[in-house]
Amino acid sequence: MGVTGPIRVVVAKPGLDGHDRGAKVIARALRDAGMEVIYTGLHQTPEQIVDTAIQEDADAIGLSILSGAHNTLFAKVIALLKEREAEDIKVFGGGIIPEADIAPLKEQGVAAIFTPGATTVEIVAWVNANVRQPAEA
Repeated sequence: MGVTGPIRVVVAKPGLDGHDRGAKVIARALRDAGMEVIYTGLHQTPEQIVDTAIQEDADAIGLSILSGAHNTLFAKVIALLKEREAEDIKVFGGGIIPEADIAPLKEQGVAAIFTPGATTVEIVAWVNANVRQPAEA
């Protein structure tokens, strides 16, 4: 089942965050790098995000979380993807995430975490290198 065409990424702001400049910067950088980006806007529930990702046949979900609720929200998105048999959709995220929380999030299945200071070049390179890889060989 070789997938062709641009990588499709859902960029989402779960929870109560009211600040989405960072998410929009990432969405634009991914788009400029040739990816198809679906930006869901503010105040999305994990259910809405997973529904969008499945409906849009997304390859990845990028979550931007500044509210401190990252442990709960990432876990919920990953659990819903498992429930919906959509674990092939990679989840990555960024925002204000304490160093101590990064390893546990990765153990739960978050593929990558980008903290403040990560560059759009770094994030685009990571998506290109890790989403849809390894191709179903």
